[in-house]
Amino acid sequence: MSGQTVFEEIAALFAAHGGETYGEGVTIAQHSLQTAALARAEGAREALCLAALLHDVGHFLEERDDRFGYHKHDRSGGDWLAQRLPAEISEPVRLHVAAKRYLCAAEPDYVALLSEASVHSLSKQGGAMTAEEAAAFAARPFAAEALRLRRWDDGGKVTGIEVPPLETYRAAIARLAR
Repeated sequence: MSGQTVFEEIAALFAAHGGETYGEGVTIAQHSLQTAALARAEGAREALCLAALLHDVGHFLEERDDRFGYHKHDRSGGDWLAQRLPAEISEPVRLHVAAKRYLCAAEPDYVALLSEASVHSLSKQGGAMTAEEAAAFAARPFAAEALRLRRWDDGGKVTGIEVPPLETYRAAIARLAR
């Protein structure tokens, strides 16, 4: 690590890349903060709120594949977070793309709820899961948390709303950092 606190590392990534967009009509930072705000509004545990905040950090770590971002951001983000924060944060992040694929298989109407960017990335991420893949996903640790995160992810794409800033999460990140 760099000698910075985990929060400082995260804040630097948000400062450097948070203003970028990936086809959602909001910046990545706005989307991340909205997703975390939805988790908090639902009363999610602190670690899951941080997973919601940091679910797209992988977009900040790798070159984008196309205008919609880096399509394996779940893996890169999960790996990066696992070095800094507990599995209660890194694993829902690692599984949030799989959760989208699962929901596409489990709920026939779910695909219609996805944004254009999410539909595009779904095609790059393997499409809807097979029945076997869905059963294996559902049995994984943190699958339920990843599914909750996915719902907030889908909802955190609203232009023009005010949500708490990144600084709001400093103390929670400091408490949970390795």
